[in-house]
Amino acid sequence: EQHVCREDGRRAYDEVLSVFSELADWETELEELNLRISRKMGDLDRLVERQTELQERFVSAGGLTYKNRVRSALLGLGFDDAQMSLPVGALSGGQKAKLQLAKMLLGGANLLLLDEPTNHLDIASVEWLEDFLKNYRGAYLVISHDRYFLDKITSRTFELENKKLTVYKGNYTAFLAQKEERRLSKERQYVNTTREIARLEGVVAQQRQWNREKNIRTAESKLKVIERLERDLEKPERDPESIRFHFAIRRTGGNDVLTAEDLALGFDGAPLFRGVNLHIQRGERIFLIGPNGCGKTSLFKTLFGLYSPTAGHYRFGAGVETGYYDQIQSGLDPQKTVLDEIWDRYPKMTQTEVRNALAVFLFQADDVFKPVSALSGGERARVLLLQLMLSRANFLLLDEPTNHLDIASREALEQALADYEG
Repeated sequence: EQHVCREDGRRAYDEVLSVFSELADWETELEELNLRISRKMGDLDRLVERQTELQERFVSAGGLTYKNRVRSALLGLGFDDAQMSLPVGALSGGQKAKLQLAKMLLGGANLLLLDEPTNHLDIASVEWLEDFLKNYRGAYLVISHDRYFLDKITSRTFELENKKLTVYKGNYTAFLAQKEERRLSKERQYVNTTREIARLEGVVAQQRQWNREKNIRTAESKLKVIERLERDLEKPERDPESIRFHFAIRRTGGNDVLTAEDLALGFDGAPLFRGVNLHIQRGERIFLIGPNGCGKTSLFKTLFGLYSPTAGHYRFGAGVETGYYDQIQSGLDPQKTVLDEIWDRYPKMTQTEVRNALAVFLFQADDVFKPVSALSGGERARVLLLQLMLSRANFLLLDEPTNHLDIASREALEQALADYEG
């Protein structure tokens, strides 16, 4: 699932162990049977018979090793013993995604349905997943908007568009070429067929003018041809609408945007990072990279004032206005409508201005009255991007902004950031 691990209070290890819930139930029953037999409680023959049957089933299903297999899988995905004991709610988005992967690997399936599996994963984990899928002997069907990932791990492409599913051979790049070729072919066929219909309609009109029996028969024959052509005529469908937007800035700030000196952060006495020294200047584009759980999001939240550093300090330059894109989309109120979510944040805008802005991000007509709780991950991402655009901030902190975005929206975001003056 693309929304991972909902049991926030459960330990990370127990979350993965839940894959073997049947084995755990058998193990519990075996312990109860052993206790009843040792205390001679009930029909001993029936208890021993059930114990023997269940023990054989438990051993053949891997009951003796399943706990070790869970621990080994988690170690392989980068968890240490302390992280395995953490509640799911204390993990980063990438660590939660790794729990899902561990559950999938241990499930023993020969058909995998993967919904945005690379969301939240760090680069090393994406490469690990690519390698796993390349060597996987079963079949898998993957939903992803990561073009580079798709090129590496797929050999067929199914596209759902305009309520139809079309099948293409090859990976994403091959699909693009085939789709363009198919679009041009349909357009040529449509133009040629409409020309032929127009020519035949001219012939029919001419034959009817002469009004002889032979001409009437010719006209009727041509009309049947026209009917057949019109019946088979397929107008090329328009590409689905996609967003196009621009990040404008309210003002140009000073040359120094952000300075941090020996910044540190920790929780409950445990350090997360320390010694962070930054000097960011106007116009820079910076990539913050690191493995899941190392504190990237926490650093952003510290700079945005959501966390207090345990040591060091930071300061923004003159005229710097920050905008923050939250990867877990927690800043949205699930009770509000899309319209109210934007309007409450920017109350000086008129309703027409808000609706026009929402239309740019594909929220049109009654879509603006959808509650945020009913939105997909991609729709929520578009609301957050609109909020960011309207903020006109000149310093953006973007935490996994492409998660949940479809390919066209990713390309629009790439263009907006390429043109951005902050």
